[in-house]
This record gives sequence, C-alpha cells and structure tokens, in this order.
Amino acid sequence: MSTAAEREAVTSAVGAAPDRDWVIVTRGIKREYDMGGEIIRALRGVDIAVKRNEYVAIMGPSGSGKSTLMNIVGCLDTPNAGEYWLNGQLVSAMQDDALARVRNKEIGFVFQTFNLLPRATALANVELPLVYAGVPAAERKRRATEALEKVQLGQRMHHKPNELSGGQRQRVAIARALVNDPSILLADEPTGNLDSQTSEEIMRVFEHLANTGQTVIMVTHEPDIAAHARRVVVLRDGTMASDETQAQFVARLGIHAPQL
Repeated sequence: MSTAAEREAVTSAVGAAPDRDWVIVTRGIKREYDMGGEIIRALRGVDIAVKRNEYVAIMGPSGSGKSTLMNIVGCLDTPNAGEYWLNGQLVSAMQDDALARVRNKEIGFVFQTFNLLPRATALANVELPLVYAGVPAAERKRRATEALEKVQLGQRMHHKPNELSGGQRQRVAIARALVNDPSILLADEPTGNLDSQTSEEIMRVFEHLANTGQTVIMVTHEPDIAAHARRVVVLRDGTMASDETQAQFVARLGIHAPQL
C-alpha cells in the first residue's frame, strides 16, 4: 500500500507525470455545476493518489462529492480545474472522443443495478464489451469464460439472469467489468441491492480480485462495506476529510475488521 508521504509527494508535483506505479493521481480537482444560476461546488480541490493493485473505498454522506469524484475517476465527467492522471495519461485535458477511448480501455464499471441483458446467458452478457470492441467470437468466448471463472461462476455461464441469485448476477456484472482487463475496477455501491449475507459474498469476490493484483476502487456510503477495503478515503462537503488504512478506519469507528 502507498504511504501518506508518497501520496503527498506525488499529488504536490503539479504538472509532472507520475510514474507508472501510480494508476490514479488527482491534483486540486474541482467540479462546479450551475444549477439555474446557483453554483454548486461538488468538489473543492481533491488530491488523491492510488498505486497499482491498491484496494480503496471512497465513502461519505449524500452531497459529499463521492459520486462526482467517481464520475471523474471513471472518465464520465471532467473537472473544472485541477489535474487527473490515469495510468500516466493526463485525461483531464482530453476531449470527449479520447476520453471515451481511455474509459473503455482502462476502466471496468460495476453498478448496484446489475444492468444485465435478461434474455442473454451469463457468458453472452460478459462477452458484450468484446462484441463492441470487434473481438473475434472464439477469443470473446475464451476471455469471457476466464472472467466468469475468476468470480467462481464457471459452472453457471449458460444460465440467464432470472436463473441466478442476486449475488450471482452481481458476479456476472463483475466478470463483464473484468473482461477487457481494465487498469481499474470501479464499483459504485456494489452491494446496494443485496442483503447482508450476499453482500459479504460479493466482498469476498473483491477481496480475491485485490489479492490477485486487480486495482479496486469502491464507492459506498456504508461504513461496514468500506471497512472491507485496505484503505478508506472519506469525503465531506467536497473535500477529503480523512485518508486511512483499514486498521485506522475501523479503530476510529469502533467496528470490527471484516473476517473474509
């Protein structure tokens, strides 16, 4: 895991490309919206740095800026000011077409609503990003099968979503996010539609992926879910309120570290 001193050094080097160990670096990120003449300052200068293979949770209450930060990190939005470097590329300066190419190559998204095609099998759902990318059929099947096996669903790949449990559907969605071998797995409230037991099942999947080298960024408002990550960043009113290790986070809240 990166240290606080390392993160401060890389975020303070304004204008300098970070080395390849850093997959995400933001420097002074600001995002404002004009809502009918009222200026909403969603982010007020956020510095965050994530090394490759880290497992980080971003949390905060409604209005804290976590969803805005997720949209910027996911290349779905751009800041009004500041720098965002993704895998050594200054994406905050990119136009929409270039941003879309980076997003499709570098980021795998997992949402709380699974967004699966109801009439397609698990395998076909996972293959979908590869269809859009023009990957040949045999290669699509190989890569989709491998992704499903990573989330322990190799035996259910020919089942349709209505033949799967909620946890299994979310694992299909995770496999779909992994199939392009992204630099970042970005999960937005990934347990929001799941009961507590199934949520733990999905957290075990993320833990396994992190243990095998996948960079995981999870956005949540639930402390018990955030506590599964190895590092927890808390936003409040558009600024970073804390940036702690898992041990520091659970000790401050007086909760138990998850046993997975």
